[in-house]
Parts: sequence; structure tokens; C-alpha cells
Amino acid sequence: MEYTALYRKFRPLTFNELVGQDHITRTLKNQIISNRIGHAYLFNGGRGTGKTSSAKIFARAINCLNPKDGEPCNECEICKAILSGSLTDVVEMDAASNNSVEDIRAIRDEVNFLPTLAKYRVYIIDEVHMLSTGAFNALLKTLEEPPAHVKFILATTEPQKLPATILSRCQRFDFKRISNEDIVKRLEVVCKEADIEITNEALKTIAVLSEGAARDALSILERCVQEGNTGIDEDKVKELVGIPKTTFVNKIVTNILNNDAELALESLNDVLKDGKDIQNLLWEIIKYIKDILVYKTSKDLSLYNAEELKKLEELATKTSKDRLIGMIYSLSETENNIKWSSQKEIMLQAGIIKLCTTTQLDGIDDLRKKVQELEQKINSGSIKIEQVKKNVETVKSNIEPVAKEKKKPNVNVQNIPSEEYWKNVLDKLKTSGRMVLYSNLIGTKAKEKDDLTLEVIFPNGLTTFGKSMLEKPENISELTKLVAMECGKEMRIRYIDAKEYVPKEGNNIEDMIKGLDIPIDIIEE
Repeated sequence: MEYTALYRKFRPLTFNELVGQDHITRTLKNQIISNRIGHAYLFNGGRGTGKTSSAKIFARAINCLNPKDGEPCNECEICKAILSGSLTDVVEMDAASNNSVEDIRAIRDEVNFLPTLAKYRVYIIDEVHMLSTGAFNALLKTLEEPPAHVKFILATTEPQKLPATILSRCQRFDFKRISNEDIVKRLEVVCKEADIEITNEALKTIAVLSEGAARDALSILERCVQEGNTGIDEDKVKELVGIPKTTFVNKIVTNILNNDAELALESLNDVLKDGKDIQNLLWEIIKYIKDILVYKTSKDLSLYNAEELKKLEELATKTSKDRLIGMIYSLSETENNIKWSSQKEIMLQAGIIKLCTTTQLDGIDDLRKKVQELEQKINSGSIKIEQVKKNVETVKSNIEPVAKEKKKPNVNVQNIPSEEYWKNVLDKLKTSGRMVLYSNLIGTKAKEKDDLTLEVIFPNGLTTFGKSMLEKPENISELTKLVAMECGKEMRIRYIDAKEYVPKEGNNIEDMIKGLDIPIDIIEE
């Protein structure tokens, strides 16, 4: 017997079996019951949310010989013929592969013929946003005034790509992302019918990984049962999908919060050695930090056991919300950079080191806040100066040595002179055939202005054409990548025209403002 995928085998056959879309199924059933069926529908929503399943159920319900409460019976001659795909009155078309004007003209010619057996001819056009402009134009008149025996159901994940003339001719139904609870309930039904033994924690993990798509959840479940229908737990799900265990992620995040770059990289390498996917690992780290933030805010997390919640509580206690939010933004930026990099592991390591470095200033911020609070209390007169003078001096004495400490990662990185690795960067540009970029950088020198900025100096000046070429995003990206590979850290590239650059002296305030890299206006009175 031919094997059938779980998401096809357990496709919903009635509106009641469709999970998470009650606001849509209720309306469609009421239209069928009251016999107020529209001529064109647009089903919009993310992948795996039930658009195509709803279209098929709707096509059977309006043609069923024995409908009940707006549901198809799935037992009559028409329902069975539609389920088997033998009824020519219900046509399913994939617009991704049938998007030409000729395909739509064929439909336009067919609609004039009466149905052979069913009451209505139903055309289900999936991924309708893939139709060409000419195909949309060919569909317009037929979609606006089709014969009484014809119904159109358009399905898409990107309604913004549809012309307004198409949207205005359809009843639009927006399918929302399915909640984790609804996905778990559906998986429990499938596992019971398929005789699959799986833990509740594993079902919750699958629901989270599916990101609101029931089809994706069934696909993940199918991967888990390839080795047998018994003994499926959370660890097995994560192992098959390629994401690390919570203990490993906890270790990485703990070391980041402790500003220990060396141990953070060591923990990171231990996970990567097991062959875990870098994208999945980074997603897990971001999600774990988000969960710490959620726990710190509401203490409401249902996906963790008692031991894991205890570890979350420890981390939530030792850090601030602002720091957690900053970490999420920084890692999200790293995730975007990784998508376009050929050295994903290096980019991830650089992102972790940067995170360990920049968060060292949080301790200074906390101390400054304490000083500000004490000063406010003094100014309000709520406490006497003598009561806090000693504490203020103690706090300020703690700020000075911490503020003077340079932001350095706790990892041994070989210090390579900028002139040496810049020469290597130019050589790699030449050998890789990037001659336009290389020719514009001949004779330049490089100097590290600080830990995050590399100044490229043009002794003979920088032409307008050369500047326009060098400032192209793809060229800056290429230089940034090569510099990171050579010096072991991510650097920002800054071009300096030696003929025009005149250093300013004696204005410490302006220098300090430029160093902060934030917009500040100085108003002189």
C-alpha cells in the first residue's frame, strides 16, 4: 500500500475538524445554511493555517447531497467523487506553475459549460499571487460576473501582491496563526489515531517549532516517527530537528550574562561540534533570552519543567530587563548578518564576543542609577545628607575603576597589526578577482581607531568615482567580511581622505560627543 504523509492522511474533512479558525468556519457554515453563497472568495493567511483545506471542505459542502449544519456529509456520491479527485466539476489549480494568460483563458472558456454532476463548478486557485499581470487581467471579468453555477476560491500567503481590482471582487477571509494549544490538541488526536506514543513535552516542543502552522507540526511529527512510534520525547524531537538541548543554551546565555567570552565560546563550540545548525542554535538562544525576559515580567512560562524554571529564575534575578532587550536586538542583528555571510560560524562567534564586551557597562549603569536615586532623595529632603554621604562616596569610588576599565572580551585573541592584516585583505581581493574594489584600494593604509572602527586612509586622496564604488553596500559587506576573517572581530569600515582630513584640536567636548556616536546638538547662548 502506498505511504501517505501525515498532513495529507489527517487533512480536516469538516469545518469542525479545522483548528484555530472558528471565526472563518462559523461564517462559511452560516452562508451555506442560509444559501447565501458568494461567487468569489479570497482565503489569505500563513502557510499551514488551513486555507486549502477550508477551500476543499467548502467545495464539498456547497455541492453535498446531504449537508448537515453547513457541513459536508463526505458519504454521498458527490462528496466521495470530490475526495477522490475524480469529479471534474471541482478544479484545483496551482498558480505557481499555471500562471500564464492561456491557463486563465482555458478557465474562462470552461465556465460557460454547466456542471456534469455537481450543483456548482468550483475553481480553487492556490498561490494566486503568482499569476502574471496578463493572467489577472484575463480573470477580471469572469471573476466579477461569473455564471450562477460557478464559484471561485483564491488562496494566497501574500495578498499585497494582488491587484486591487481582484481584491475588490472577492469576499476576503484572513486565516490567523494557529495557537500552540490548538496545535497540541490536533497532534494529540493524530497520535491517538495513528497509535503514536509521545510525551506531552514533546508535543509542546513540536507546536513551538511549527510557528503556528499545523502542516509543519505534522511534518515534524512524521520525522519523529521514522524510527518507531514509541518513546518520542522532547530530546528526540530536538535532536531530529537539529536544535540544542536547553541545558546547552542555558550554559551559553549564563556565560554571556557573566561577561565571560572565553567560556561562552567554549560552550558554543561544544554545541557546534555536535553538528547543530547555526541558524537553529541562534534562534534557540534568542528565544531563551526572550523567555527569561517574559519570566522576569510575568513569571508565566508553560514550556519548561521545574528544574529549567529554576535556572531561568536565577538568570532573571541577576540581570535587568534593559540588558535582556539589548541582547535580543544584538543577536537579531547577528542573525541578519549571518544570512548573507559565507562564514556563519565566525559571525556567530564575533556576535557572542561583542555581546560579552558591550554588556560590561551594565554594572556602571546600575551604579549610576543608585547615585541618581540617592541625589533625588537628598534634594527632596526625605533623608539627611549625613545618612547617605558615606554611601554616595562608596558608590562613586566603585564607578571610577569600573568606568576606566577598557571593554575587552575575556578571550585570548592574537593582536595582529592592522597594516599586516590589511595587506592580506588586499591580496585576497586581488586573488578572488575583485579587481574594481582592489584597484580603488591600491596604496591605502589601515589603522584601528578603536575596537570597533577601522580607518582606511587614502594618502593620495579619494576620487568621487572611487568613493561611490567603495560605498556600495556589496563592497562594504565584502570588506567587512574579509577584515573580520583576518583580525578575528567585526569592524566598521571608515574611509579617510588624507588631503581633506584636518584633525580638530582642543575641543574635548566635541570629541567626546563624536565618540558617543549619538545625535547631540550643542546650543550656545
